[in-house]
Amino acid sequence: MTLDIDHQEINLKQRKKQKSLAEDASYFHKLLMFKNEKLLHRALTHRSYVNENPGAIGHNERLEFLGDAILTFISGQYLYQRYPEMGEDEMTRRRSALVDQKQLARFAVEVGLDLRMRLSQGLIKEGGYQNPNLLSSTFEAIVGAYYLDCDQNMEKVRSVIEELFDSVPQEQMVARSNIDSKNRLQELVQARGAKNPPKYVTEKIGGMDHAPEFMSTVFISDKAWGKGKGRSKKDAEKEAATYALGKLKEKGII
Repeated sequence: MTLDIDHQEINLKQRKKQKSLAEDASYFHKLLMFKNEKLLHRALTHRSYVNENPGAIGHNERLEFLGDAILTFISGQYLYQRYPEMGEDEMTRRRSALVDQKQLARFAVEVGLDLRMRLSQGLIKEGGYQNPNLLSSTFEAIVGAYYLDCDQNMEKVRSVIEELFDSVPQEQMVARSNIDSKNRLQELVQARGAKNPPKYVTEKIGGMDHAPEFMSTVFISDKAWGKGKGRSKKDAEKEAATYALGKLKEKGII
């Protein structure tokens, strides 16, 4: 998977001698304006870099966990406040579109993380600066670190993140939220090497003959990951897939 960015331009930039973080501060997006530069360094540091550089101050995985939780909260409140008439299902889909791997990777490039991530030489040679998974994970870590650096001032974090959310074209968010959640779940499961696609067990649980209600449970490798209700089997299965996607993200699996 690659991002819609100019790889040649990035490669030219990568060949230039990088300035220190302090020297390059004028180029920083406000999300990278830290009082504690060591915290910023940690947020930018992948585990692979620490493995190659034992003297490094640590990697960013705990910060990534914190940032993921913050983004989930802010994106939910953002949609709740801006769309007072929007239903839960649509808000769930749009939140997924705002904070999924692809969109977070785009935010990472926008704020300048692509050339600042601290990666192992092996990952750099493999195109790590353009890897959506690394970009999105680093963005989450930066958000978590920024929250700590501004003394856990959620309003300050929110103002910066909501500016990024506002930059996402409305039509793009709607189009991506409308992607069939079943297809999205199947693609993710297959991309991670699962032998079998998700399995749905769906049954009628009530309603009238002309308006039945169905319940669906989706299983991945024989484990139930989500349940959903709907007026048709298809809608119930989509809802189950949407729930499963949310659970997989919470667990850090996607």
